[in-house]
Parts: sequence; C-alpha cells; structure tokens
Amino acid sequence: MELVEKMLSGNQLALARLITLLENRADDLPEIMRTVYPHTGNAYCLGVTGPPGAGKSTLVDELTSVMRQRGLTVGIVAVDPTSPFTGGALLGDRIRMQKHYLDDDVFIRSLATRGSYGGLSASAKCIVKALDAFGKDVIIVETVGVGQTELEIIEAVDTILVVMVPEAGDTIQTMKAGLMEIADIFAVNKADREGATQMAAELRAMLSGRQIPTYWEIPVIETEASNSIGIEELYAEIEHHREVLSETDQLSARRRKQREGELIEIVQRRIKEQIIARMKKEERFSSLVRKIADGEIDPYSASNEIFSDRALLQDCFQ
Repeated sequence: MELVEKMLSGNQLALARLITLLENRADDLPEIMRTVYPHTGNAYCLGVTGPPGAGKSTLVDELTSVMRQRGLTVGIVAVDPTSPFTGGALLGDRIRMQKHYLDDDVFIRSLATRGSYGGLSASAKCIVKALDAFGKDVIIVETVGVGQTELEIIEAVDTILVVMVPEAGDTIQTMKAGLMEIADIFAVNKADREGATQMAAELRAMLSGRQIPTYWEIPVIETEASNSIGIEELYAEIEHHREVLSETDQLSARRRKQREGELIEIVQRRIKEQIIARMKKEERFSSLVRKIADGEIDPYSASNEIFSDRALLQDCFQ
C-alpha cells in the first residue's frame, strides 16, 4: 500500500492517516498489518496504568522528557474514555502533554476505548505496531484509568508501570489481584501528599510476601511528576527492567506469548463478527434470538442447538 510505504519512509502525515485507518478498523486492515508486521520488533514498549487521578499523563510527559534527553524517539498511545456523541477520545492528551506538542520526535495519539473494558481499545495493539514500524525507539501506552480491570496492557507491552497515589493507601490491602499482579514497577505519584511514604512501605511489604519471579525484584519508586521529582530514578528502573528481561530471555518469551494471544484474539473477534453478521441475515438464528428474548428458551440451550446443527454452523462460516 502506498500509504504504508510513505509511513515506512518516515512520513509523519502518512503515519497519522494510517493510524486513523487502524483505529476505524478499515476493511483493508489485514493487508495493512501484513505490510507493517515485518518492520516491527525494534521498539521497546512501556505500559503505564493505574487508577484515575494518579497523574499518569503527567508522569508520561516527564518520562518522555528524560527519554528525549537521551536522544530517544518516542511514540505515545493514550487511551481515553469514549465520547458518547462522537465516538472519539473524550480527553485530548495533546493538551495534557504540552511539553512535547511541537517535538517532531514525539508522536502522541489519543484513542477512544470504544467499548473495551480492559483499558485498551481494540486497535491499540495495531497502532503500537505502526509506531514500531515507523521507527520509534520507545512506545508508551497509557491506559484509560478505570482501575483493576485494565489487564489487557500485559498483552501489548514489555514493561508495566503501575501508578498509585497516597489516597489509595486505605484500600491497598484489598488489591491482591488485577493491577497488583501485573506490575513490573510501582510508582507512588504525588508523593508530596500525606501518606505517600506509608503507602510505599505497604506496597513493599505486600511484595515481600508474594511469590514473584526470581529474576526481578519489583521496585516501588516515589515520584512527584508535577515537580519532576523521582523521574530519573523511575526511568533508571525501567531501563534496568529492560536489561534484566533481555539478559534472562524473558523479553523474547513475553513477546512470543503476546503474539500467540494476538492470534487467538483476532480469530475470536472475526468469528464473533461473522456470527453476528449471519445472525442478522439467517432466519434460524433470528428465530432463536426471538425465543431467547421472549423467554421461551435459555441462551445455553440455544447455543447447544446451534452447535448441534451442523448445517447451521456451515451457514455461519460460509
């Protein structure tokens, strides 16, 4: 594709247009990704997640400054809530990340979740690959900020940074799953607030009692992103984690698992889309849907009827 070739040659406008196609899941998405895929695998991906109000965007902005000081090019994918009116991103991270608005070596794109409950939009992984193929050294993925449900991030990045705030200290004991389980690094942001030191101590205590990978001891860093405090130390831990992953072959293992998961996800989505499209056309499907809606049959019995009818399944996948 001409647009992809222009993007691969370093045309930033072509990159922006290509990302729009990926976000809207254009019909030629498979062809786009087939062309993009051979050029991926060079960028390092950092995921930033955590509860709302933790200051994730400000922290990403500060980390980007540190990366730029080291001569690294950066791509930022910021997933925001979906506007109920336009379907677009409700918040504009170009506004919140003002430091790098005019930096040609920093590409920032806000995405809408569009119904995803895992913190990422369905197109986010494709867009990460586009930024990778474009030649960005580091890609930062910031999730929407909905709390412990944002576990999809583990399927898209190499290092996961979980950002917390002192106000979450009272509930820290209840967070034994979800975000607490996927973190590679913790940042207690807004550390100038009361309770920050106590919360950091509680996090370290929880981590010391967990069975964690022997190749990595999860650090807890106190930061004040709005005052640029603790950012260098946080970035040093991110770089350290990258080195450890590479030295222990965990990086390649993570990426293999992600590629396997991506295949399963794509197949599941295509099957779902095909079934839904067929249900709208096929009278036998429509009849079952009406019976379920009218309470004449339960969904489980209906699904058994579908899977026991070979002709019905063949119709579905034709």
